[in-house]
Amino acid sequence: MPTSLTHDDPAALGPYRLIARLGSGGMGTVYVARSAGGRTVALKTMHAGIATDPAARTRFRLEVDAARVIGGQFGARVMDADPLAETPWLATEYVLGPALDEAIEACGPLPERSVRALGAALCSALGQLHRSDIVHRDLKPSNILITAYGPKVIDFGIARAIGDDRLTRTGAAVGTPAFMSPEQATGQDHDAAGDVFALAGVLVYAATGHGPFGYGQAADLLYRVRYGEADLSGVPDSLVPLLARCLSKDPLQRPGIAELAAHLHDGQGEFAEQLPESLLAEIGRRAVDVWQIVPQRLPAPPDNPGPVPVAAGPGSRPSRRGFLAMGGLLAASAAVGGGVWWRQGRTSPDAPPQGGGSTATGSNAEKTRNLDPLWQYGMGFNSSSIWALTVPHVVDGTVLVPTGGNTEGVGPTDGEAKWQATTWETGWQMVVADGRVYRLSRTGITDDGIGSPVALETANPRDGETIKTLARFAGTNDQLEAQQLLCVFDGVAYAAVGEGKTSPLGLFLTTHSFTLRAVDIRTGEILWSKPLPKRPYKSERLHFLAAKAVGSRLVTLQEVEEWKVRVVVRDTRTGAVVWDKPYDVLNPEPLRSAIAADDSHLYLGGARLRALRVRDGEEVWATEAGGRYSPPTLKTGVVYAVREGAGLTTVDADEGEVLWTEQGGEVDEASTGWRPIVGTRYAYYKNGALLRALSLSNHRTALTYKTDGEQFYEDAQTKLLLAVDNDYVTAYPLR
Repeated sequence: MPTSLTHDDPAALGPYRLIARLGSGGMGTVYVARSAGGRTVALKTMHAGIATDPAARTRFRLEVDAARVIGGQFGARVMDADPLAETPWLATEYVLGPALDEAIEACGPLPERSVRALGAALCSALGQLHRSDIVHRDLKPSNILITAYGPKVIDFGIARAIGDDRLTRTGAAVGTPAFMSPEQATGQDHDAAGDVFALAGVLVYAATGHGPFGYGQAADLLYRVRYGEADLSGVPDSLVPLLARCLSKDPLQRPGIAELAAHLHDGQGEFAEQLPESLLAEIGRRAVDVWQIVPQRLPAPPDNPGPVPVAAGPGSRPSRRGFLAMGGLLAASAAVGGGVWWRQGRTSPDAPPQGGGSTATGSNAEKTRNLDPLWQYGMGFNSSSIWALTVPHVVDGTVLVPTGGNTEGVGPTDGEAKWQATTWETGWQMVVADGRVYRLSRTGITDDGIGSPVALETANPRDGETIKTLARFAGTNDQLEAQQLLCVFDGVAYAAVGEGKTSPLGLFLTTHSFTLRAVDIRTGEILWSKPLPKRPYKSERLHFLAAKAVGSRLVTLQEVEEWKVRVVVRDTRTGAVVWDKPYDVLNPEPLRSAIAADDSHLYLGGARLRALRVRDGEEVWATEAGGRYSPPTLKTGVVYAVREGAGLTTVDADEGEVLWTEQGGEVDEASTGWRPIVGTRYAYYKNGALLRALSLSNHRTALTYKTDGEQFYEDAQTKLLLAVDNDYVTAYPLR
């Protein structure tokens, strides 16, 4: 649990402000920290004395690499890291859940169904590592965090590549004795079979509260691991033969990860359903506590006085129903990744907002029409570029408005201009990710029509100025207006960049060549580059409408031919196309709004509402035809879309069953031209000349606002819904 900072802990590391300590050991300290944008992370550092050892630094770098390999589904997603800093550090998502040993101590041993679900999920996590030729080597209860979405494996301090013994002294046992494999206990090679042995020990502990080789001094434990029989007393009878095989002294007698998973669980149902009520309550308590952590620091010793400590607020225990209801919101705010089975729980708000505005249902909704927005901002410069659609971004207390000429900083509470910078990027050349602003730079108009190589930069949201150039794309022309920064995810930026002479109005020429490139934002290394199809002469269509990275896949909506959209999904590691399917839409423009996808499924509108598997593109479910759907929005296990002739419609993300449809309102003018925006109490979409706010509790219109907006964006932190037209950005309350 978090404790106060000491008087000599640093105030910040990298862009993160330290809030509290999570723990400290011989190698380093783990802190709770927050970014400028409010993201809570767990930040691991290395002690200064150890950081002077090159081998220790190498271990730390390998730990960062292994954490990135396992990713956010089965581990704590890496948000940022600087292993080369004077004090090396690693920032990961703050996982909302206790370690397995803390969970067992608080709630007692797990029932068989929970042990089986936990084991199968951990098999998936280890499989992810082993497919990348990495073994964990220190799997134990304290390195497994339990969330309602599934377990997450952490602490890769001694993980290494299979067969790589450069950082292991011959004959030395490295790891935790109580959960070591026999081969690891004798300093021999520990491969994937060794992780299976450790996993079995973890499952014995989860089922009984004790390890398979008891307690005691390290030497005693190592002897028992090498020569003694595992203690399986208390393990459910049906699991004993399987775990006994896993704990065989001979690695060749142990089952593989896939075989073990198949014997443990079929993967059906949600992970939370497999957990006992007491553990769910403990997870919920941890989720609440993270928001009540107040920065606090212990006073310095008397001869070095420091600040007075500030006490953190008390926590509370939500019920199972309450925890599941708030799960989606907490997950979004704290960057919790999806698990093996779990889908985020659905909220059902049932009360009007506090303060301004009025509520109505049925025909009474007409009385709420034409409510005024919070503010409206007139864009001072609007580029003549046909691609210069404004996409506002909210970061660090500022609304960024890139217009294709200037980027303008606007106050989120009053809509007043704070600053203006001539930076030339359009909305498609700027991305905000993890509280940072990324953009493709343009140096301005040049006479030779060639320009400079496109640069990827970070920008300061307080003045629009460049902070740092992260990478340069060799052989490109930054004067081509059709460059696109698609997204930034897990330390990698994806961009469509081109070469060739600049054309009038930025139109495509047959001499232009564009590539899709992935670049490591930490090193500037181009990870891969893939050619994109030629655009017809003087085409006005960009290569991509939208993109999103999920897990190991880059999902894109791409116009391979003019006005013909295809879903093209690539492997994020290589750029290779994994699958490619047509997307039947009458008008591609609404697809610019966003992609609705998680690690498992991609959700599409059009003639039907559909779910496709991300891994292979196979259709999981589809609604019946009849009335076209807008691009969908995914939130807390529910797919929201506007349907012609029906208005807002919601569908269960897993099964494709219609949950409810808008009631009591005129739907003839329901617009399918943009995805709906979903808050905590209301869902918003354009209906005629109005922005309609629909209650998520009674499914009727509660509020309406006059609007000229055509595109709509939301920011949960500032609780703003931003509407964009050709001349204005207009703000409405997001509730």
